[in-house]
Amino acid sequence: HVQLVESGGGSVQAGGSLRLSCVAGGWRVHASCMAWFRQAPGKERERVGHMSVDGTTGYADFVKGRLTISRAIDENTLYLQMSSLKPEDTAMYYCAADNRLWSSRSYCPPSQADYPNWGQGTQVTVS
Repeated sequence: HVQLVESGGGSVQAGGSLRLSCVAGGWRVHASCMAWFRQAPGKERERVGHMSVDGTTGYADFVKGRLTISRAIDENTLYLQMSSLKPEDTAMYYCAADNRLWSSRSYCPPSQADYPNWGQGTQVTVS
């Protein structure tokens, strides 16, 4: 049973930074693809980025170098470092884990439908 617990959200002024954490229970963060998604009020959930088994990362176009995904295997934690935050980054941020092994250790599926395991989310508000 996979448990994902996000933390680190909060309120910040535009231009500020936050680091979100996702602690995985019952799963190893490097055992499969893990991703960050976000959902703003009134909008659909969208992918922020992902990290594959071998550590390859991929990001949505809107990230533009402002957000960075990393992981600490010894802490079994996935991170999302966010900088130069904008009001449009205001959203609930979710951590998600795939539980499949793909033929390429660098590949991660892009769709939220491909991630069966989700955390409860952490709110980020930028003003």
